[in-house]
Formats: sequence, C-alpha cells, structure tokens
Amino acid sequence: MNETSGGPVDEMPRSHRPARSIRVLLAEDQGMMRGALALLLGLEPDIEVVAQVGAGDAIVDAALLHRPDIALLDIELPGMSGLDAAAELREQAPDCRVLILTTFGRPGYLRRAMEAGAAGFLVKDGPVEELAAAIRRVLTGETVVDPALAAAALSAGPNPLTARERDVLKASVDGATVADIAARLHLSESTVRNYLSSAIGKTGTRNRMAAMREARQQGWL
Repeated sequence: MNETSGGPVDEMPRSHRPARSIRVLLAEDQGMMRGALALLLGLEPDIEVVAQVGAGDAIVDAALLHRPDIALLDIELPGMSGLDAAAELREQAPDCRVLILTTFGRPGYLRRAMEAGAAGFLVKDGPVEELAAAIRRVLTGETVVDPALAAAALSAGPNPLTARERDVLKASVDGATVADIAARLHLSESTVRNYLSSAIGKTGTRNRMAAMREARQQGWL
C-alpha cells in the first residue's frame, strides 16, 4: 500500500489486463463502498482502478503519482471536497478527466462540478454497467450528466450566493460567533453581519443556521 497526504492510496494489481485499459483513480471516503466499486469496475475488461483514496486532499497527489485517465470522485470527502479537488486537478493534471459520483444529486452541486471542469456527474444509485459506460464516454471527450439532475439544475437556476456569502456561511457551521467568523476570514464584524444578512435573505430563511442548511440542501456550499 502506498500513501499520500490525507489518506491511503492502494495500487491495484495489473496482471491479466489489456495493454490499453482505462486507468481510474477512485476517491470515496466510505471504505466498504470504495472497495465494492473498485472490485466491480475491476471486472470490466478495459478498466483498471490504479489508485484508491479516502480523503479529498489525497486526490491530486495520487493523480500525479499514478497518472489516471479518469478520476472518479465523491463530493463530500474529508480534507477537501471532490469539487475543490476537481478544480485542482484541472490545473495540475489537465489530462485527467473528472467524473463526479455522489449520493447527493443536488442541482447546485452539478453547476459547481461543471464550473470546476468535471466532465460528468452521476448519482450512486445506478448500475455499475452505466458507470463503466460513462467512464468510456468521458474518456472520448463526451460530457455525461444524469438526465434527471440536468433537468433539475436548469429549473433551479444559478447559485444566488456570492463567494464571500458562501465563505461566511461555511464558517458558521460549527456555531462560531460573528467575532470568530470575522477573525477567521480577516473581515470586520459589520462586514460579516452584512454578508450573513444577505445570505439569509437570498435563501429565504430566518437565521444564519437555517440559511446554511438551505444552502447545503441546494448544493450551493
């Protein structure tokens, strides 16, 4: 087993593989799910899972080490989200195509994934045959998106929150005070209050915790 910062990287055996198999990096924080996906994808004759990671901040290092063709990323990962990792991969490993695979089929997540340079977005409840087919299509340059999620994203519209409004909501997750958020983000307390008030208004909620929950539910955070 090899390791990169933030989580384990397991290199899979390459015996009895086609010479030109598709190299896949798999990022999933649940060990059982990660192992099952790797096993099922490994049964495909043209797909090889060359690395597995359990944390988002291990993705880029693993990609640079193993040079996968496709990075199959969950969104909610410890250390760094799959969406943030996708943006880093675009900069540091541009030849690696990104396919987001998540339990949370939220319209806001889809928009953010596309903005981060992802080539596909699928939810986890589909059969592995569909996932394998999506991997092949993404490798050829196609963009593959779950049809129901694409329709929902179009009807939901764009993320109404600015980057700073998202920052202050994220900083509110652990119940931090306005003073704590201001110190963390190097802002004045009045500026933090203004951002929070704006975010509460845009989410149609009554307080910052409700705004944070609504923004997460929509996939805006």
